[in-house]
Amino acid sequence: MLLIHCPYCQEERSELEFRNAGDAHIVRPANIAAISDEEFEEYFFLRDNPKGLIFERWRHIHGCGRFFNAARDTVSDKFLMTYKAGEPKPDLHPAPATSATVETYEATEGDAR
Repeated sequence: MLLIHCPYCQEERSELEFRNAGDAHIVRPANIAAISDEEFEEYFFLRDNPKGLIFERWRHIHGCGRFFNAARDTVSDKFLMTYKAGEPKPDLHPAPATSATVETYEATEGDAR
C-alpha cells in the first residue's frame, strides 16, 4: 500500500484517502476570455507526461479535504515530498536512473504481459 503524507494533517495515510487532481503550478491566463482557441486548448487540455520527476495537485478527500502539492517520481511511484497549496515549487532535481531502477521496471513490465 502506498502511503501519502498530508502536509495539513501532518500524517501519512493510505493512498485510498487521496485523489490526484492533475498537474501543479499551472499558470492561468490573465484574461482567459481574450485568448485564442488554440491557447485555451493548450492551457486547459494539453499536459506533459514525463518519465521521472513531476509536480502534482492532490486532495485528501477522506481526511481534511484540502488540496496540496506533491513531487513524485513516475518511474518508482515514490512521493519525494508533499507541500501546502500556494507554496512555491521546490527546486528538486530528478535522481539519475540506475541500472537497478531500469531492471526493476522491466521486470514489472514483463510480469504484466
